[in-house]
Amino acid sequence: MPRRSATMLAATLLLIGLLCASVLMRVPYTEMSPGPTYNTLGVQEKKSGESVPVIEIKGRETYPTSGHLNMTTVQVTGAKYEPSLVSAVIGWLRKDVLVVPHDNVYPKGQTDKEAQQENAEQFASSEDSAKTAALKQLGIPVGSQTVVSSVVAGGPSEGKLHAGDRIVAVDGTAVTAKDQVAALVTKHKPGESVEFTVVPHTAGSAGAGSSGGGGTAAEKKVAITTGRASDGRAIVGILPGTDHTYPFTIDIGLQDVGGPSAGLMFSLGIVDKLTPGDLTGGKFVAGTGTISDEGRVGPIGGIQMKLIAARDKGAEYFMTPADNCAEAAKGTPGGLRLVKVDSLDGALKALDQIRSGQTSALPSCPK
Repeated sequence: MPRRSATMLAATLLLIGLLCASVLMRVPYTEMSPGPTYNTLGVQEKKSGESVPVIEIKGRETYPTSGHLNMTTVQVTGAKYEPSLVSAVIGWLRKDVLVVPHDNVYPKGQTDKEAQQENAEQFASSEDSAKTAALKQLGIPVGSQTVVSSVVAGGPSEGKLHAGDRIVAVDGTAVTAKDQVAALVTKHKPGESVEFTVVPHTAGSAGAGSSGGGGTAAEKKVAITTGRASDGRAIVGILPGTDHTYPFTIDIGLQDVGGPSAGLMFSLGIVDKLTPGDLTGGKFVAGTGTISDEGRVGPIGGIQMKLIAARDKGAEYFMTPADNCAEAAKGTPGGLRLVKVDSLDGALKALDQIRSGQTSALPSCPK
């Protein structure tokens, strides 16, 4: 065989080999893409086929709404998924796919189940903060109580205290803030008994996001033998937390959604339902952002995918956390206007401008 032909054959075989390797080679990346959006003023169809309001308020007068206040989501590939090198390269070239290092989404070998649990906890916390921020914005009183947020597996409290139990007192001292719990426990030496007075969550006590209108459960005293922390302190193996109580019931009926990023849009939906008139003036507004109890808006991940999801659904305006503005401005779909927000109050003022048509002064995300 002539040398030139042999060289071309070898090069062709090498190219074929490299192509096959790139198809078979797996790389440690995760892919994100635009997910569903949900109108917080509308309804969602459950798996049973029943349609339920995304936000349902009972025990308080509500008002008609119009338009859209859509929360946005991102779809993420599973923890075990590893794309081929070819798939990753194609993803990098597409505008509707975001390819990120696997550990950015699933840190320290986190499994799908662990990720789902973490997302569910973040979503529940986001719901609670959204309700709290909305009611505080409207001047409606919000109560609080100290609860068992979680119980350490194998710790001194396992089987004795449970997540959601309301902590009334420790060793007879009334508990009014979660920080008191550790202070009271560490007065003991490891191996000593500490007495918790609790209202069991399973007995009908009001939990996070409840109206506080359920039956009153009986208090119960629980003796726990303290363990020893690595620094020698006495511990009982629980994480105290704060739950809020409300003067009426606010139910958020979304299924199969996780993470903390819907907080702002939930708050806006609650405010809209509790106030006369409507916030949007019939406009299609979407958005994202975490929310604190005090109404501060925080950044989220996957902003570019959420912009695409919103615009694909027909959104005209997108409530954008201030800390995401620079990233969002790099890839805003045509026809979608970014509205920069850093607080619930700021978002409501922006909606006033949108509703009235005075949009020239809307806070924006400059490119």
